[in-house]
Order: sequence, then structure tokens, then C-alpha cells
Amino acid sequence: MPFQPIRRLAAAAALLLAASLPAHALTFDLKFLDGTSSAVAAGFQTAADAWSQLLSDPVTVSLTLGTSASLGTGILASTYAQFASFNYNDVYTALGLDRTSATDTTAYANLPVGNVPLLINYTADNPNGIGSATPYIDTNDSANNTTIRMTSANARALGLTANPGQNSSCIGTCDGYIVFSSTFSYDYDPSDGITSGAFDFIGLAEHEIGHALGFISGVDILDTNSPSNLGYYNADQFTNLSPLDLFRCSTTTQADQALYPGLRDFTANTSAKFFSIDGCRTADLGGSFSTGVTHGDGRQASHWKDGQSFGLMDPTASPGEKLAISPLDLQAFDAIGWNLTSVPEPASLLLLGSGLVGLVGVRRHGRFRRG
Repeated sequence: MPFQPIRRLAAAAALLLAASLPAHALTFDLKFLDGTSSAVAAGFQTAADAWSQLLSDPVTVSLTLGTSASLGTGILASTYAQFASFNYNDVYTALGLDRTSATDTTAYANLPVGNVPLLINYTADNPNGIGSATPYIDTNDSANNTTIRMTSANARALGLTANPGQNSSCIGTCDGYIVFSSTFSYDYDPSDGITSGAFDFIGLAEHEIGHALGFISGVDILDTNSPSNLGYYNADQFTNLSPLDLFRCSTTTQADQALYPGLRDFTANTSAKFFSIDGCRTADLGGSFSTGVTHGDGRQASHWKDGQSFGLMDPTASPGEKLAISPLDLQAFDAIGWNLTSVPEPASLLLLGSGLVGLVGVRRHGRFRRG
């Protein structure tokens, strides 16, 4: 099944992490492409340090970083992550052992047991017809119900074995490759606001790192491969359920919990999908997801719903907009297996790194896509 394209990278130097980070914290090994400017390199380091201040898992995440003039119209940045697949029961056990917060406790108590029943559509074996858009419930315990695909960084946060990968995208080995478009103007110092007409580079870099850390959805694979140039695929070929998808719900999965305990929404369509850690009973902090570029709302499912100011993992950004890591962002990362250095009060987010301030005001028109 086709996935994201990979491009060849050149070798470059890495930066050291700031000595002021917590003693037990997420750390980063950053490697930069030849020609990366000092402003871009420093911006990535600041963004990485912000995540290190927030997440306490003692793992090192390796990233290859750089810029390109050919990302595509309206695309600010893209992330290509290394992935690893595990049996759901192993992930379930790891999430249970990783509980350090109230979010973890609630999330684990409401996870599916044994396998993950899925509401799905656009498959070759859809009982409503080949490739039908009509959703159906898949509970046959096949590969797509029993496999979790996550970023290698997310896996190591859960204590699972997943080493950085080596391919043509990485300088050496890496957990992810992040590339920014060099065709836009950026503000590298958001401490005094974002310059009109420029984009918040630190906030955008924090967003892209967030994808490498595991803010992804397998719904994007279903959405973009339905149909592919080979036609439609059977449901059991979509072995792309991510840890974040374990908290992807809809009114349908909410209503059918009694009959299908643990049912999660894996459909690509325009119906609302909400983030829930309590078994689809309620939407946590009001958060909802984007639903797909091809069959959904036009935004990748690996993001919050656009235009709702949910947090850093929104899919678009505007010139002059200062971006933010929000309490909802942190709850999502907590639920998928990362441990917070503490559970910060909302006001404390104002002090954590560049761009970590509350979103205020009305989002502007003329927004651009993040990866």
C-alpha cells in the first residue's frame, strides 16, 4: 500500500540540548541538512526544548531537519516519521504499565479489551458494496482490529522496542524527517508577537515535532488509498490504527458501545469525530478531529478540527498568528503514552518555551497547511 514519499538528504551537524532541561526528560538528537540557516537550526532547537520541558519520558528522539522550496502550494512544513507495528494486546499492556496521571487511568480503564472493533468504510469487502461510503462495523478480529501502528518515538515512550530507522531521508538514523518550505517568511522570535505577514516558526516546528512524537491517525491511510490506482483494499489491509485512534469517537460509536464495547470510529467522511478518553461517552475538553483530505473535511485526520483553536495540532496557520501548545494537546499526548513533567495549570503554559501561550482572538482567513 503506498505511503508518503521520501527524499534523499545530505549530511549535517547536530546541536546540543540546553543544560537547563529537567534531569529526567525527553531529549532530542537533531541533525541538519547542509545549507540550513542558523535561524532555522536555532528555531528547531527551541521547539525541541519546549517539548523536553513538558514530557518526562527518558528517551532520545532523533530528527533530521531542513528546508525545501518544493513542498507544494500552501504547505508550510511536512513530517515523515518512522513507524513500527505491534499487537494491540502488547500496546494495551504497555499503556497499563505507563499510567502516571488521571488521564492515563481513565484512558486505560476505557480501552477496548482483546481487539479493537472499528466503524469503517471505503473497503473492498464493505457489505454495503465494494468501496461503499456507508460505514459498517468490523469486529472479525482480523489484522486491522489487532494491530497498532505508531511512530518509533511514541513506541519507545511506552517501553516498546522501536529503534530509529535508516533510509534515504535520514542523516544516519532518525525517528523523523521534518522539512519546512523555504518559500514563506518566518518569525523566529515570538516573544514580542509574530510579525505581520510572517509565520511563527517556533510554533510550527513544535507542531511538526508533535507528529513525530505520535499525533497521527491511520484514517489518513484509508482516506488517501480509497480508491488507489489498484482499486479498493479489504479492511484487514488497513493495519494503521494509531494510539491516538484509540480515542477517536463519533455519535455512532458512542451509541453502539453497549453492543460493541470499545468501538472506535475509523471512517473517512464528513461526520464529526471527537477525542474521548472515557470510552466515547464525552468529548474531552471539547476536542474534535479533522476527518480526511479526500473524503472528509479537506484536512488530514492527524489533526484537531480546523478553525476551532483547540491547540498546536490544528492543521493550518495564518501569517501573524502566534501558535500554542494547549491543555488539550497535552492531554492527547498523555493518553497515547507520553508522561508529562507535571500536570500544568493553564497559566503555566505561558512560561514554557517560545510560542507556548494561549490562543486569543479570531483566526484569520488565508490560512496555510501544516504537515
